[in-house]
Amino acid sequence: MKIAKGSASWVISPAVTACMFLFLSFIPFLKTRLFFLTAAAFSFVFTAFLFIFFRDPDRVPGRGVVGCADGKIREIKKTHDEDIGDCLKISTFMNVYNVHVNRMPLNGVVSDIRHLPGGYVPAFKKESDRNERMILTLETEIGVVKIVQIAGALARRIVTYVKKGDRVKKGERIGMIRLGSRVDVYLPVDRIKKVFVKPGDKIKAGSDTIAEINN
Repeated sequence: MKIAKGSASWVISPAVTACMFLFLSFIPFLKTRLFFLTAAAFSFVFTAFLFIFFRDPDRVPGRGVVGCADGKIREIKKTHDEDIGDCLKISTFMNVYNVHVNRMPLNGVVSDIRHLPGGYVPAFKKESDRNERMILTLETEIGVVKIVQIAGALARRIVTYVKKGDRVKKGERIGMIRLGSRVDVYLPVDRIKKVFVKPGDKIKAGSDTIAEINN
């Protein structure tokens, strides 16, 4: 399984460190052999954790509007957005063990990307609305759609794979948030026929349908 774009250095660094500690543990007459052997074991375990965390499996796009993130549906509510108007907000909370690569919910063009600095409150709390976030505005077949990537308590960087003007297909990778985080998608409410998820449901980005389009 491949790892996510932009995360190779995170996995390679502890792997090299583990190999170095393992090499030092085999030096004869070295009094600290046990220390280096223990350090090598911890480094290998940490490398395995990072490899699992940064995994990036291929996905077959589902029908309708697909999820933008792996994780658990945290909230579904009607709201108003200055660009979309009346819309449906669907929030997905990503835990540490979830795949953290985010994907496009529909075919569309990236019309705007905005990065807003902020804090690092745990992503499942209400106050996380003021966290660091990346806002992607998309022109799609159902009108304007927004994706908001919100950094969590441990995350310190949101990595974006797309740029303004890019034409992106449904299910394609658009970015990644390192460590626990949240992704909100805003859909024009008058173009949504049916919602297929509810709070507490677990979904996979790019493949699981979250809503049906009203043609």
